[in-house]
Amino acid sequence: MSLDDIKADIKALVAEKSCGPILIRLSWHDAGVYSTGKLTGGCPNAAMRFTDAGEGTFGANAGLPTVALDLLKPITDKYVAAGTISNADLWTLAANVAIESMGGPAIPTRFGRTDAASSAESVESQVGRLPDGDKGTDHLREIFHPKGFTDVDIVALSGAHTVGSCHADRSGFDGKWTEDHLTFSNSYFTEMLAKEYADETTAQGCPQKAHKATGTIMLISDLALLDAPYRETVELYAKDQEAFFKDFTAAWVKLQENGCEGLSDTL
Repeated sequence: MSLDDIKADIKALVAEKSCGPILIRLSWHDAGVYSTGKLTGGCPNAAMRFTDAGEGTFGANAGLPTVALDLLKPITDKYVAAGTISNADLWTLAANVAIESMGGPAIPTRFGRTDAASSAESVESQVGRLPDGDKGTDHLREIFHPKGFTDVDIVALSGAHTVGSCHADRSGFDGKWTEDHLTFSNSYFTEMLAKEYADETTAQGCPQKAHKATGTIMLISDLALLDAPYRETVELYAKDQEAFFKDFTAAWVKLQENGCEGLSDTL
């Protein structure tokens, strides 16, 4: 059971189930709880496996302990149960394989993350750790700066919304960000700049922005990137996909490795 075997199985899963976006979200929400501000601690440790309490019960993680982990279960049973890879490393690798499979950059993955033994190893709450889609620039800085990210990093990481969609039964928001929502490209930025969005409220009462002709959406936190100083980076990425891929890769690897020690290039 080699690393190449695991990658091949993940790639096949993404191709068969078109599930790349939720695998990205799984890694992001596992790692994204890390903070060094008013709140401290947190790391990618696959604590969402446990749904009795903790991260597996956070509203922001709705759908991840069920849909995402159900999709990964055959691969988990094959490789994690055999001791080949930890759950936390598998989630990290799955996201990175998904990004490249959908046309995005090749993301280097390092290994050695330790799985949580129970929900008790979760952080205390999503509040102040994971971003809210209905808030603006001040909130983005409050969430991302304590993780060690710059304003440019915030824009780059937001570009992951080039794939996937919001599901009303999970987040309360509803719709896909881009027209080709299974291709990882700079379309999030090109469409953000090219389209006019109107206010709408979802059936769950969540405010969002919609482009009526195509049915795509943006959240308030997305369009906040059109404010200074973020807009300059949005415009750069809309013109230069390689610049986006380069900055995204650096910020994404940092996100996935925050709070980790002793990681290795080999499995």
